Amino acid sequence: MDHVAIMKKSWGLTGKIISGKKTIESRWYKLKRSPWGKIAAGDSVYFKDSGEPVRIKAKVRHIITFERIGPKKVLWILKKYGNQDGINEKDTQKFFNMFKDRKYCLLIFLKDVKKVKPFQINKKGFGAMSAWITLDDVNKIRRGQTKKPI
Repeated sequence: MDHVAIMKKSWGLTGKIISGKKTIESRWYKLKRSPWGKIAAGDSVYFKDSGEPVRIKAKVRHIITFERIGPKKVLWILKKYGNQDGINEKDTQKFFNMFKDRKYCLLIFLKDVKKVKPFQINKKGFGAMSAWITLDDVNKIRRGQTKKPI
């Protein structure tokens, strides 16, 4: 499977992925949402900042899921994996405040990170606010070049 992760540009996380400072992508949910149950080791994840083209590709090394978590478990996850997730120790409290009421956490361990030739995607049918897209082939949503493989 292929996945497109849309990142908040203001958080500057795509730069941390490329530099190797961020080796885990985390997703925190109140309800199970994509890519929960749809992502596996060996899948490809393409990263883009909101409003920007896709610029990064990585492979999924492995995944850890946490269910029915509460504030104590959220804090434990942030302390144990936050640095690998690109979160500075001084920002742990800020992220705890954002995630403390979440019930599910998905940790996606990345490998083989590389820059790709930038390309736009068409999110039609996935929802304008979609922050994660899962599909069998990213070329199906590659704008203007749907027939060319990456």
